Amino acid sequence: MQRIKKGDQVIVVAGKDKGRRGNVLRVEPSGRVVVESLNVAKKHQRPNPQKNVPGGIVEQEKSIDPSNVMLFNPTTQKADRVGFRRLSDGRKVRFFKGNGEVVDT
Repeated sequence: MQRIKKGDQVIVVAGKDKGRRGNVLRVEPSGRVVVESLNVAKKHQRPNPQKNVPGGIVEQEKSIDPSNVMLFNPTTQKADRVGFRRLSDGRKVRFFKGNGEVVDT
């Protein structure tokens, strides 16, 4: 089970986008996360008429190491660490270490 999943709201804690918040678009196989409208880089793209792709300068979200993002806790309105615990019915769920609330329902 991963600490950060697709659809989670995270806060960047290190790097050029420190303090900014966004939703996780995807988690790459290497474990790195891509966050919506954060860590944006400009890419010079060559046109490809076969795939109907125009050329030009395209802005693209790049991946961030998961150690540089923390899950956003809506009750405290701050970034929070994540732990794992087993519920009484045997399910393994994530919880916020700050207040003990379960993330997954």
